[in-house]
Amino acid sequence: MLRITTEKKRGKTFLTVEGRLAGPWVAALEQCWRELHAASPRERFHVNLCAVSFIDAAGKALLMEIHRQGGQLVAEGCLNQAIVHEIVAREKQDASPGAKERPK
Repeated sequence: MLRITTEKKRGKTFLTVEGRLAGPWVAALEQCWRELHAASPRERFHVNLCAVSFIDAAGKALLMEIHRQGGQLVAEGCLNQAIVHEIVAREKQDASPGAKERPK
């Protein structure tokens, strides 16, 4: 099960995600994110993952896409923080000079 709540404050949209970000719930978050982002593409988005109990590979890929598009990811707990740190580090690595020249 997944619960997504949205709140707008001072030019920012906050998405609070609760439950398991896995399986069909990934598509639910993606749809919510895409609709909000399309309606307000210049708005800053913050995705609160503090109440997420599990993130599967598809959920992680979606969070990477959200982060690439400027979304701020907030997490608590060792596993979720590690996932967010990995996403941020990968984004920095991909953005570094010569990143496209390195073999994968």
